[in-house]
Amino acid sequence: MAAPSETPWLLHGGTAVSLDRTPDRLVGREPESYEVHGRLSDPDGPRLVLVRGERGAGRTAFVHAVGERLRTEGTAVLALDCVPGDGARPFLLALRMVMALGKYGPVAAHRRRSAKPAPEALRATEALRAAEERDGTAMAVLLRAALAQPVTVPVLVVMDDIQHADAGSLAVLGEVDLARVPHTVRLLASEVGRGERTGQPTEQPTDVRAEQSAGSQAARLATVQGVHTVVLSPLGPDETTAVVARRLRATPDTSLARRVRELTRGVPGAVDALLTAWTRQGTIRVADGHAFVGVMTPTPVLPDGDRFVTALDALGEPGRTVAGALSILWPLGGRAAELIATSTGLSAEAVGDGLRDLIDAEIVEAVPESDDAAVPEPGDAALRGRGRGRGRGWRLRLPLTAHAVRERLGPLERGRLSATAVEALWADRDAAGTTDAGSPRITVAALPNEADAVAYLADRVAEAGSLVDLDRAVAELTAAAQRLHPDSEGRGVLRWCRAAGHLVERPADRVAALHRYARAAYNAGDHRTARTIAESILRNLADVLGPRELQATAALFTAATGNDLDWRALSRLATAQWWDELRLPALVTVTGRALALGQLERWHELLDLLSRTERIWATDAHARVMPAHFRAVAELALGRPERFRESLALPEASYLDAGHAYALATAMFDELLSGRDLRAAQALLTAQGLTSEVLPPAGLFLWRHLQGRWDEALEVARWMLANNRTSTPAADSHLIPARTAAILLARGRTTSARRLVDSARGRAEGPLEYSLDAAEAEVLRTLGDATGAEKVLRRGLDAADANGHVAGTDELWASLVEVHTEEGRAGQAADCLARLRRISDRTGSGRTRLRYLLASARVLRQDGRPGAAREHLREAVELARSRSQPVETAVTLVAAADAGVGPPALLHEAYELFGGSGAALSRFRTRAAMREAGITVPGRKQATTENERLLATLIAEGLTNRQIATVLRLSEDAVANRLTRLFARTGLRSRTEVVTAVLTDYRVHRLAAEA
Repeated sequence: MAAPSETPWLLHGGTAVSLDRTPDRLVGREPESYEVHGRLSDPDGPRLVLVRGERGAGRTAFVHAVGERLRTEGTAVLALDCVPGDGARPFLLALRMVMALGKYGPVAAHRRRSAKPAPEALRATEALRAAEERDGTAMAVLLRAALAQPVTVPVLVVMDDIQHADAGSLAVLGEVDLARVPHTVRLLASEVGRGERTGQPTEQPTDVRAEQSAGSQAARLATVQGVHTVVLSPLGPDETTAVVARRLRATPDTSLARRVRELTRGVPGAVDALLTAWTRQGTIRVADGHAFVGVMTPTPVLPDGDRFVTALDALGEPGRTVAGALSILWPLGGRAAELIATSTGLSAEAVGDGLRDLIDAEIVEAVPESDDAAVPEPGDAALRGRGRGRGRGWRLRLPLTAHAVRERLGPLERGRLSATAVEALWADRDAAGTTDAGSPRITVAALPNEADAVAYLADRVAEAGSLVDLDRAVAELTAAAQRLHPDSEGRGVLRWCRAAGHLVERPADRVAALHRYARAAYNAGDHRTARTIAESILRNLADVLGPRELQATAALFTAATGNDLDWRALSRLATAQWWDELRLPALVTVTGRALALGQLERWHELLDLLSRTERIWATDAHARVMPAHFRAVAELALGRPERFRESLALPEASYLDAGHAYALATAMFDELLSGRDLRAAQALLTAQGLTSEVLPPAGLFLWRHLQGRWDEALEVARWMLANNRTSTPAADSHLIPARTAAILLARGRTTSARRLVDSARGRAEGPLEYSLDAAEAEVLRTLGDATGAEKVLRRGLDAADANGHVAGTDELWASLVEVHTEEGRAGQAADCLARLRRISDRTGSGRTRLRYLLASARVLRQDGRPGAAREHLREAVELARSRSQPVETAVTLVAAADAGVGPPALLHEAYELFGGSGAALSRFRTRAAMREAGITVPGRKQATTENERLLATLIAEGLTNRQIATVLRLSEDAVANRLTRLFARTGLRSRTEVVTAVLTDYRVHRLAAEA
C-alpha cells in the first residue's frame, strides 16, 4: 500500500522549485577560471585571452565572472559586449575600445593644467571619423595608440561574443603588436565555436554574411602571437551534477542527474534551459534536500526564443528541413541523408548543403565512428544518393535540441518521417530473414545498444500509426513492450501499449491491447489510468474475454484501486454485491474480492471466502495461482507461515506468462524482506533467474535497507515518497515510510523521522499501522519518552490483536520488553517476553528468534541470571552472523559486548558495521562504549568530525540541549561544551547558522577538517 499523498517532512517548497542563478561560483569551470585569472594577472602573461566554447557553454558568465574577480582586486573592467547586428557597423568595436580606454589614460593631470582637449578626447574624435569613413589604416593607428598608452590603473577590456562584432574591428585588432601593449592593459574576449569553421553557407542575408566574416576573423585571432586561447568544453558528469545541485539548491538523485547529462551533454546553457522548463512545469520535486523528476516526466520542448532554437531558425532553408528530418532519422546512420531526400522531396545536393550549414553552425555533428563504420563526409557519394551510406552518419549535437526540433514538426510530418524509418528497418529485417517483432537484430547504425534500438523502432511505429502495416505495427509495439518490461529506464512501454490499443481493429485483440495498456500504466505508477481502463473492460468488454483474462483484469483493477489509496472504493470491492452487478464469472468475483480483503488486511474474512469457494478457484492450475497466493499471505500475516514457505518454490510458474511470474516472484520477495529474511529473498531471486537490477522500487529499497546500503536505500525511498509511490504487495502496507524513518533515526534525524511517520498515517478505514507504531515508539524512546513509547506500542498491538494479525508484531513486543526492563517493571517485561516467545515458536522466524534472544537477555540480566543471559546472547550472535545483515549484526554485537559475551573486539566490529551503513547515532554510542571498555577508537580526527556533524544534525532537527543530551546519553554540560567547540572550529556563530549549514548541505565536517 502507498503512503498518504502529502509528506510535508520531505517537501521543500512543494513542487514550486526555484532556480538559483547567482553567479558567484562558476561551478565546473574552476580550473579554467584559475588559469585565465592567473594569465591575466601575470605581468609576463598574454595581453589577449580568447575564450571559446560552443553555444551555451557559458562563455558570457565566465568572462564576466573573471572580470568581476579582477575588479575586486583593483582592476578597472571595461565591458564591451557585442550583440547581433554589430557586424553591419564598420569599426564599431574598435571605436568603442578607443573611447573606453581613453578614460583611463593620464587625463586628470592634463585637464587640471590645460583648457585644451585631452589627447584621449581627440583620439576618440579621430576614431569616430575613421569609423564613419571606413578608414581601416587610421583606425589601426588609433587602436594601437589607445592600447599602448600608459594607464592610471590596471585595465581589463572584456569583449563578449565577438563573433557578432564587425570584421574590420577584428582585423585591426589582429594586426596589433601585442608585445607593445603594457602589462597594465589586458584584453579578454569570448567567441562561440568549438573549432575552425569548415565552410560557409551560401546566399545568406547581408547581416548574417557580415557576422560569418567576423566569425572567421575572430577565429583567426587565436593564431596571433601573444594570444592565449582557452576552450570551455562541455562539463563532465560530476560537474554537470554539481551545476544541477547548485541551480536547484538540492542534490539531484541518480535518475535526474542521468537524464540531465543525457539531454544536455554537459552544456551549461542547455542544463539551465532544461531545468527552467521542468521548473515552470512543476515537475521537479525536492524531497529531504534531494531533487527528483519522475521516470514518466516528458522531456520539455524548448521555446521559440531559446538560443538553441533561434540558432537553427537563423539558418533558414534547407537547414531547418534537414534538421527536422535528421531529428527522427539520424539513428539510421549514413543512409539518413538519402532517406531525408526521399521523405522531404529535397534533392541530394540540397540535403548536402543543409547538412554543411548545420555542421558549420555547430548544430549538427558527425556521430562518433565505430571500428567498422565510417562517417561519410557531407559531399561524398553516400550523401548525394549514389550509395547506401551505412556509416554512423550525423546527429543534432544536443538531444534536447533534437527533441525540440522533432516536436516542432507537425504530427503528419512526424508520422511520415517515422514511417520512412519503419519501412527501412523492416526491409532490413526482411532481407536478413529476421522477422520476429521486437528483435534487437535490426540495422540501427547509430544505436549499438539493443534496448535503445528496440525502443527507437517502437517509437517510430507509434508515431507512424496507420501509415504502416497495422498488424505488423501492433505486433512490433507489443513485442517491444514485453521485451523491455519492466521499463525502469522509462523508454516508453506505456506509450507503446497505448499506441497499440489505438491501432488494433479487431474487438478481441483490442481488449487484449487495452489490458496490456492498463498493466503498463500500473507498472509505471499511473494507478488512476490503470484503474479506469480495467474497470471499463470489466463493465463493457467482459464478454470478449475468457475467465483467465477476466481474472487478471479484476486483480489489476483491485490492486490499482488500493494503490490509488481509495479505501472506500476498496471496501466496496470487498463485497459480493459490487461484483454481482457486473455479472462476471464466479472465479473473477472471488479473485477481486479476495485481493480487496487482503489489501484491507481483513485476513480472517479473506480465508473464510477462499475456504467457501475453493471448489471454484482450485480446479484449474492457472486459475488458482492468485487465490492460493492470497491465502498463503493471509496465513503468514496470522502467524502461520508454512503454506507461504512452501509456495516459494513457485510451482505455478510454468502456468504463467513472464509478466505474471515476475509479479508473483517480486511480491513474494517483498514479503520475505518484510519479515527481514534476506537470505531467503536472495535464494528466491536466484531460483527465478532475477537480479536486483530488475526489482521494482519498493523491493529495491527493502533489499538495500537490509543489506546496510542505506545511502542507496534512502535515494529510492525519497523518490518513492516524493512521487507517492510507496506501495508494496507485502502484507505490511507501511514498510517504506516505517523503515525510512528507522534509517533517519539511526542517523540522528529524530524530528524528520517523527514527521515522516505522522505524514504516512492514513485514515481509519486504511490498513494497520503497526510498523509505523514501532517506528514512532523508537523515536520516543530515543528522546527519553518511555511513557509515550509504551502508549504507542500498546495501540499498535491492540489494533493487530483485533485483526488477529501476528506478522511484524514481534518488533512491538520486543520494544515493549525493553521499555518495561528500562523502567524496572520486571513482571510486565516477563509477560511481554512470553508473548514474544509464543510468536517465535509459532512462526519459526529467524528475525523473531533473534529479537526474543536479545529481549530475554535483558530480562534475565535484570533477574540476576547473567549466565543464562550470556547463553542467549551467544546464540544471538551466531544467529545474527548467519543472517548477514550488517546493522542487525552490529546491534547484536553491541548487546553481547555489553554483557561480557565474547572479546571487546566485538565493539570494534560493530563500530565498523554501523559506519558502513551511516548509522551515525548508533556509531556515536558505540564509540562511547568502546572508550568505557578501554578500547582505542580508530581515526581520532574522523571521530571528531563525525561527532560534530551528528551534533549539527541534532541542532538542525530542532532539539534543545536537554533533548540532545538525552539522545546522546550525555549531560547537558557536556553538550554545551561540545557546542562551544563546534562553533569555534567551524566559524559558525549560532544555532541558526548551524541549521542553515546543514539544510544547505554545507559540510560542517569539511570546515572542521580545514580548521
